[in-house]
Amino acid sequence: MMKLTQADFQERRDRLAEEMGPHSIAIIATSPVAMRNRDADYKFRADSSFFYLTGFAEPEAVAVIETFESIDEGYTYSLFCRERDREMEIWHGYRAGVDGAVDDYEADEAYAIDLLDEEIIEKLFDKQKLFYRIGQQADFDARVAKWLTQANGESRKGTSAPAHVIQLDRILDEMRLHKSEKEIKLMQLASNISAEAHTRAMQTVKPGMMEYALEAELNYVFGKNGCLPSYNSIVGGGKNGCILHYVENDQELKDGDLVLIDAACEYQLYASDITRTFPVNGKFSPEQRALYNVVLDSQIAAIDAVRIGNSYKEPHNVAVRILVQGLLDLGIMQGDLEEIIEKETFRQFYMHGTGHWLGMDVHDVGSYKQDGEWRAYEDGMVVTVEPGLYIAPDDETVDAKWRGIGIRIEDDVVATENGPLVLTKNVVKTVADIEALMAKAKVA
Repeated sequence: MMKLTQADFQERRDRLAEEMGPHSIAIIATSPVAMRNRDADYKFRADSSFFYLTGFAEPEAVAVIETFESIDEGYTYSLFCRERDREMEIWHGYRAGVDGAVDDYEADEAYAIDLLDEEIIEKLFDKQKLFYRIGQQADFDARVAKWLTQANGESRKGTSAPAHVIQLDRILDEMRLHKSEKEIKLMQLASNISAEAHTRAMQTVKPGMMEYALEAELNYVFGKNGCLPSYNSIVGGGKNGCILHYVENDQELKDGDLVLIDAACEYQLYASDITRTFPVNGKFSPEQRALYNVVLDSQIAAIDAVRIGNSYKEPHNVAVRILVQGLLDLGIMQGDLEEIIEKETFRQFYMHGTGHWLGMDVHDVGSYKQDGEWRAYEDGMVVTVEPGLYIAPDDETVDAKWRGIGIRIEDDVVATENGPLVLTKNVVKTVADIEALMAKAKVA
C-alpha cells in the first residue's frame, strides 16, 4: 500500500519554515471531534492542512514550528498530543503519546495536549511573526488571542510577543495547490477505486432498485479498498438528477429514467471526484442521448483546455459555448449565441461552474484569482471538469419530452507539461461504451 513517509512530511515543514523566515512561529491545530448525535461521534478525520504537515491522524493535537534568528539554523517542530492512557485506549483505540510523537512522527519535542496553554507562552516570546490559520475554529481563535495577551503581559521581563499575526493559510494553501508526483499517484489510486465503483454501479443498476441500494454498491467498492467517501454521495434518479446537491438517495430508480451519480472516495486523505450519468435500463432514449452528447462534447473540449498557461476559467468558457450551441441546435433555447452567453441566460439549464481544485479536500484549497485576474494553470494543479445540463421537471418553457432530465459528467484532470492528464479515465463515458458495458453486465 502506497503511503506518504515521514520524509515527505518533513520536506513540507522545511518549505514552510523557509517561507516563514526567521524569528517566527506557526501554530496549527487539527480538527475537533464532531458529534453525530447525543454521545456518538463521527469517525475522526484529521484536518487536511494539519495532516499535510505532520502525518498525525489523532484528534486533540497541535503542531508548533519555531524558526530561529537565522533561517540557516533550522527550526524546531513540536507536537502537542494526547498522552498514553491504558483505560482510554481500551475503549477508543491506541494512541501515539508523547514518546510516539517523537519516535514515530519525528517531532523534536512533544508535550501532553493538556500542557498547551502553559507551554505555548514561552514559545511565543521573542518571535516577530505568528503564522496562524485565522478563522478556522472560533474556540481556538479565542485561545490564541489569550496567549498573545498573556505573552504581551510578560514584557516587563524583557521579552516580547509577535507583533505581526499572519494568515498561515496563505502559505499552506499555495503549497497544497501544487501537487507532487507522489500526491498525484495517491490521487490516481483514489481515482482508480472510484472508477471501479462507478463501473460496478453501471453493471448492477436495474429498474425498481432504490437509490440507496445503488449507493451501497459504491460504498462496497470504497470499503473493500480501505477508503471512505470523499463527500456525501449523490445518487439521483430521474428528476432527482436535476438537484445539484441531492443526497437523500431514497427514491426508486425507474425504467426509462437516467441516474446521475456524483460519488468518489479518498485514499490516504487524497480525494477523487467523479460524476457519471447513465440509463437505469441500459439504453438512452433519443432525448437523453441528444442532451448527453452535448454535455460530453463540452466536457471533452473543456478537459483539453486544462493546459499550462491557460486561464483557470478557460475550460468553463469552452464548455458554456458548446452547451449553449447544443441547446440552440435542439430547440431548447432560442436566440443569439453570443447574447445568451453575455447575459448568462443559459443558467436556466447550466447554473454552476465547470470545476474546482481537488486534493486533500474535495473542494480543495488555493486561490482562483491573483491580482484580480483568473490565475493560469501550472504544472501539478488538479481540477475537476464537470459540465452539465438540467431541465427542471416543471419548466414549462421547454417541450415536455426534455423535462426532468439531469446530466453531469465529471473527471479529475492534472495540468502537466505534456497536456491534461485525466486521472479518472478508467470509467466509460461515451453513449456507446456505457450501453455496451451495461448490456454485457445484463447478459452475464
